[in-house]
Amino acid sequence: MLDATFAALADPTRRAILARLAQGEASVAELAAPFAISQPAISKHLKVLEKAGLITRGRDAQRRPCRLAAEPLREATEWLADYRDYWEESFQQLDALLRGGE
Repeated sequence: MLDATFAALADPTRRAILARLAQGEASVAELAAPFAISQPAISKHLKVLEKAGLITRGRDAQRRPCRLAAEPLREATEWLADYRDYWEESFQQLDALLRGGE
């Protein structure tokens, strides 16, 4: 699932869609509005996000609102946190080395 999450996040349009959904649910038309691409193109992006588990689609009469599903983002953040700790430790070691060279 982590591969699908990062693949979905690799596209700036999909990241923008997720940022919009972090503010609350939205319809496909509402999500398409700020972009200079067709509604079918937005629908393709939504399918990628849905397949990755990053969004869910409901049904409200004829409207199908999209909602953010944050669990895959939490998993990705936890995975990245391990590397953040590694880099933080590496920078601390470099800092100590540089201070010793003064």
